[in-house]
Amino acid sequence: MNTKTFKHVDFLWDEKKADALGDDQVSLFLYRSNILGADLRITNYGGGNTSCKTMEKDPLTNKEVEVMWIKGSGGDIGTLTKAGIAGLYTERLRNLKNVYGGLQDEDRMVGLFNHCIYDLDSKAPSIDTPLHGLLPFKHIDHLHPDALIAVAAAKDSEKVTKEIWGDTMGWVPWQRPGFDLGLQLEKCLNDNPGIRGIVLGSHGLFTWGDTSYESYINSLEVIEMASEYIEKKIVEKGSVFGGEKLKSLPKEGRLEKAAQLMPMLRGLCSSEDRMIGHFNDSDVVLQYINSNDLERLAPMGTSCPDHFLRTKIQPLILNLGTDTDTSDTEVILKKVKPSFEQYRQEYKDYYETCKKGNSPAMRDPNPVIIIYPGVGMFSFAKNKQTARVANEFYVNAINVMRGAEAMTEYTSLPRQEAFDIEYWLLEEAKLQRMPKEKPLSRKVALITGAGGGIGKAIADKLAAEGANVVLTDIAEDRLKEALATYPGDTASYAICDVTKTESITAAYKKACIDFGGVDIIVHSAGLAISKPLEETTEKDWDILQNVLVKGQFELAKQAVGIMRRQDLGGDIIHIASKNGLVSGPNNVAYGTAKAAQQHMTRLLAAELGGDRIRVNTVNPDGVIVGSKIWEGDWAEGRAKAYGITVEELPAHYAKRNLLNEIIYPADIANGVFALVGVLDKSTGNIINVDGGMANAFVR
Repeated sequence: MNTKTFKHVDFLWDEKKADALGDDQVSLFLYRSNILGADLRITNYGGGNTSCKTMEKDPLTNKEVEVMWIKGSGGDIGTLTKAGIAGLYTERLRNLKNVYGGLQDEDRMVGLFNHCIYDLDSKAPSIDTPLHGLLPFKHIDHLHPDALIAVAAAKDSEKVTKEIWGDTMGWVPWQRPGFDLGLQLEKCLNDNPGIRGIVLGSHGLFTWGDTSYESYINSLEVIEMASEYIEKKIVEKGSVFGGEKLKSLPKEGRLEKAAQLMPMLRGLCSSEDRMIGHFNDSDVVLQYINSNDLERLAPMGTSCPDHFLRTKIQPLILNLGTDTDTSDTEVILKKVKPSFEQYRQEYKDYYETCKKGNSPAMRDPNPVIIIYPGVGMFSFAKNKQTARVANEFYVNAINVMRGAEAMTEYTSLPRQEAFDIEYWLLEEAKLQRMPKEKPLSRKVALITGAGGGIGKAIADKLAAEGANVVLTDIAEDRLKEALATYPGDTASYAICDVTKTESITAAYKKACIDFGGVDIIVHSAGLAISKPLEETTEKDWDILQNVLVKGQFELAKQAVGIMRRQDLGGDIIHIASKNGLVSGPNNVAYGTAKAAQQHMTRLLAAELGGDRIRVNTVNPDGVIVGSKIWEGDWAEGRAKAYGITVEELPAHYAKRNLLNEIIYPADIANGVFALVGVLDKSTGNIINVDGGMANAFVR
């Protein structure tokens, strides 16, 4: 076999990069980990584990000792760095066999790993630590490739393992990860010297090598052999998942239904905590959800612990035909709500049946994965990354079912085994260590005019406080530049002309597809025209009314429709101006439009309070530095009105407010955050962010 050409996995080893690392085995182990984690067919986010063993000088004895370096608890091999690994004395770890008291002693053993720490900067060692430490190899990969988990989850898994690899691979039956599983791997190797790896029933794969490169190649070769075997079996069988039961809608039809449905699904999934959504209509997903075997396989649940910890044990299947009118909220809720109630009850029954005396309290009983045959697969979780990763893990589960069904028959873990992992006290402790969520976590904000200036500053602030943000603007180049400033899974964008209803509709559709809906709308898009009455044209008047007033109206109207479908309340913030409160020269069109924005806020607040939708205004004044509207004729017009030069404007505006402060876009963003993140019982209000202008005081 040409070890650099694989059909089912990517060969990513770069000899130049590896050579540059020299003989630094830890760096080579990290490099191997990162490229293995880069291919989702090999292992998904946070899944699997990798390690290496090196000789180091003991700081207490000055003698050479063997140290094992391994991915720490909760890490991800695709993004692993030195800060995310643990370094342990290998001999001390192996000596824990002398104090191990059997399966009932597993949780205590995890605490004892800390007594084996060599590197004091170590990340907390993971539950997989003894699985690596009790094996003698210098470099070890524990991976969750779809093809291998298919083998592990297949009926007669041990027999299938033999058919694929002969005597070159070991096999151990399912057992929860822990110290005893490490002992089982050690025994398997002792009973089968010379094997290249071990298949863990219903779990994954262990492979190894004397060098980082050898371990990497060994892993790829083993995965490739399983993948080729599965592909051959699928060809022999002639179909997967029992063949196609129904046809998918065309792409645009799928996206339309998903956008209409996601706010309702989000609301139902958020009965305990607000959730963020993700949608997937890939070919892999559609083949499964449109198949004859969906109703048989989906309730069985996933097999690999890493899968169901993120996806829950099974998905919810929507009993909706592709011809269903998903725009009719009332009809859809009548059809879908009972399915959610049944799912929650079944989850409660699962918990009550399987719980033990020391089990943690029941977690959110809502589904994570929701399947709509003919349309696609939705996932909902506490943030976008978690929702996306859950979706990816269920795709892995689909691939596992596909492979196992092709070889023999798919099997899943017994419910009690699944429960014991889902509600494992160590897993609960890991959840309790998670950092506190930010104030706007689980919320989605759509901001107009977010390509720069005040709009971008608002998006920055809301994202920094935990929100997902949808940036909209009329200029795609500005949007792309702005989007690049956010971490992955935080933001998306949509080109939006707020004077056009269909453009606003498309932006909201993007928000629903990307994140599941909207919670916060900030209308920051705008322009300013400063002219005397006799020079103000009808065109000037119309564009200000269309962008500032009509745009605000249409944004609010469509947002309320989505928010009502979610039934989670919401916030609408209008960025108006001091000029809507204060009369000034050469400002009739702009000032009138801003006053209309302010009064519309009051009208909407009065109407929408019963929906728990709060509507408020932030009034900037004199935001010159970093504001887009000051880049054009507006600055010249205002300077002319005050009899000063454009260069003198910042100082002029700062001197005229009570605090003598320059007002920046970030100050306006803080005003918005105060309304959506702090003042949660305020509506119909105006916050002036102007340094204090007595003639603009609203009371």
